[in-house]
Amino acid sequence: MLIGLVGKPNCGKSTFFKAATLSNVLIANYPFATIKANHAMGYIKVECIEKHFKVKCNPREGYCIDGQRFVPIELIDVAGLVSGASEGKGLGNLFLNDLAGADAFIHVVDVSGETDAEGKSTEGYNPNDDIKMIEVELDKWYSEILKKAWKTFARKTMSEDADFSEAIASQFSGLKVNRDHVKEVILKGNFDVKKVTQWGDDEISRFASFLRRVSKPMVIAANKIDAGNGKENYEKLKKEFDYPIFPCSAESELALKEASKSGLIKYISGEDNFEIVKELSDKQKKALDFVKEKVLFEFGNTGVQPILNYVVFDLLKYMAIFPAGSKLADSKGNILPDCFLLPKGSTALDFAYYLHTDIGKNFVKAIDSKTKQAVGKDHKLKHLDAIEIMVR
Repeated sequence: MLIGLVGKPNCGKSTFFKAATLSNVLIANYPFATIKANHAMGYIKVECIEKHFKVKCNPREGYCIDGQRFVPIELIDVAGLVSGASEGKGLGNLFLNDLAGADAFIHVVDVSGETDAEGKSTEGYNPNDDIKMIEVELDKWYSEILKKAWKTFARKTMSEDADFSEAIASQFSGLKVNRDHVKEVILKGNFDVKKVTQWGDDEISRFASFLRRVSKPMVIAANKIDAGNGKENYEKLKKEFDYPIFPCSAESELALKEASKSGLIKYISGEDNFEIVKELSDKQKKALDFVKEKVLFEFGNTGVQPILNYVVFDLLKYMAIFPAGSKLADSKGNILPDCFLLPKGSTALDFAYYLHTDIGKNFVKAIDSKTKQAVGKDHKLKHLDAIEIMVR
């Protein structure tokens, strides 16, 4: 799973990226501080099943704090996009290509109103314009890919009586478009696929826009909510756009994560408070008090963790599944070492194949480790299930 961060220059994308991953990336108060795409692991948070079994887990990947399991997902941070990016302005076409493999986007928007469309310092800027600009550039990106091959593609599809959904999915396979995406677009947009050879540029563009929204769902991180006109602009965004929009202070999350890593405080990402565990300097105390009062107490969290969780569990509709044999341990004695993310609707057999092809081929039954009940291959799994696969 790959989640892409998009936004204009100097909106706080790299701060969000570092806050989510603690990766060592350049953060600077000027446009295009990021040029080359950055990849790193962020984490979604779920209730660990260790509580159910009264054990302490030993994650192979990620980590667990006070029964909160953090499961890794991959994030990519590309350079800021500007108007004309889809045509190559600011090397935008290169950065868009870096995003081709993303399953979803987090659009980081500077809601403070203190940076203009190019990321330069200003006052009173309307961040609604940033969302519109990114929408236009992403739509043009999809549209140009489709238009380049449209005439040949449309004629071939009709003359060979090919499956339109399959043909489009194949054309956009590099952008992780599948048949289900295309079918959803046709239904939502009421497109007449029997007349594709008659579609003009407007209809192709409209189709591309629908396809982009379905295949690359997006959430808005209303970043810098604690600065400038942040709260006021956040309310305006909610009224104008139908995207999921979260108040966010990536800088606050990063400060808390780094203070926690240094042993100054105890902080679990996504929570509304932290505990001071070491004596702080006056400067450190003042900074943390600001975060507590202006962000945590006012909005309930910094926004970073809820956004990551929302993307995985609500936008992409995944669930967390734990492999859990009778001893709850792997061959090295690690307790509940793994937690995997599978699409909703996955069955016990799907999970077996996810673990290994041979496990899927030799599937006999599965055991729900919480209830001790045997289940068949068609049994639909639930979020936070603990499953043991029995093979021949």
